[in-house]
Amino acid sequence: MSPLHLHGATLIDGTGADPRSGEGVSVEGGRITGVGAARSENATDVDLTGCFLLPGLTDAHVHFALTEPNGAPTQPWVDWFARVTSFMSDTLDQGFTTVRDAGALDPAWARAVDKGLIRGPRLLASGAFISQTGGHGDWRPPHQSEHPVAPIAGMFAGYVLADGPDAVRRAAREELRRGASQIKVMASGGVASPSDPLEGVQFTLGELRAAVGAAEAHGTYVLAHAYHPRSIGQCVEAGVRSIEHGNLLDDETAAAMAEAGAFLVPTLITYDVLASAGPALGFSRFQEEKLAKVHKAGAEAVRIAKAAGVKIGSGSDLLGPAMSMKARELVLKAKILSPLEAIVSATRTNAELFGMADEIGTVEAGKRADLVAFDGDPLADPEILADSSRVRLVVKDGVVVKDPDGRVA
Repeated sequence: MSPLHLHGATLIDGTGADPRSGEGVSVEGGRITGVGAARSENATDVDLTGCFLLPGLTDAHVHFALTEPNGAPTQPWVDWFARVTSFMSDTLDQGFTTVRDAGALDPAWARAVDKGLIRGPRLLASGAFISQTGGHGDWRPPHQSEHPVAPIAGMFAGYVLADGPDAVRRAAREELRRGASQIKVMASGGVASPSDPLEGVQFTLGELRAAVGAAEAHGTYVLAHAYHPRSIGQCVEAGVRSIEHGNLLDDETAAAMAEAGAFLVPTLITYDVLASAGPALGFSRFQEEKLAKVHKAGAEAVRIAKAAGVKIGSGSDLLGPAMSMKARELVLKAKILSPLEAIVSATRTNAELFGMADEIGTVEAGKRADLVAFDGDPLADPEILADSSRVRLVVKDGVVVKDPDGRVA
């Protein structure tokens, strides 16, 4: 882990401040030791002239374990394992240095990445989805009673069904025991689930509070899949920190979220991908109708959230090969917010959501040295963010992990 001095780039530091040119960034011991600082005598010189330097991007809603376009794996487990590692490595090459897995991946993967056994971004794993019977996390077709894909301890967490506060509390504690960084619950109907209506309210207030209580006692929080005001409002009342999707959000509920300090993590890109995939996914007419409803509403939900002062994070929720399009979420968000606000959503705001604001999300002295350089201005052309060939350098924890031009001598 040699000291580095990155210079020549225009810096977009993730705080929301205007870009700054001519700012050197010094890295040593895995940390940023100075911004605007002169090169230290023993540092490796990294010339980024013509590039734009950003904090490492983050994604608050990935599903590495769901390796096929329609979700649950059906291929041999060795193939599945290879695909998961490939998706992780590709995510790092896209410039994402921290991601939150929002369900189905065993937390053992995060430990393997930390040990350097697997190449990938820093991983905050949620473990199994926690769902009520018949909820969005219940993948059983209506005519079957057995789980179609059983979990494999240490590899595939899948989902767990829990009904009643005691069962939900126990399920949350079990995921935390396995090493989950946070808890994921399904609090409303969803698009891909086979039997639940989109407007369904899933889990009672008492059940949600049980999950929140277990998480908070462990020093963490709950993220909840929730689309519509009734389910979002109940989540906010229960103390859920992170609302995922939120496509049918209204003004009153957005105001409640802002007052409670809850975050919204839109996942706009996943609906574009699902809509374009069409019949290839094998969706029923019921599922296609649900998709059409949330697809049309997503952008307006982001506008409503912004107007109410809700903190807006960034997630992608893409499955299978579509994971290569994670950063297109920022392109879509930049059309609703500004390009700079879209970048902040995937840097500083996500870092705050993760409880890691002191560690990542901005280019400031003392933070982890997570950095990504693009060979163009993403504020003038956000499409640059979605083109991994424009990523000219990725640094994670002070280690250069992508350098196609050989800039690091």
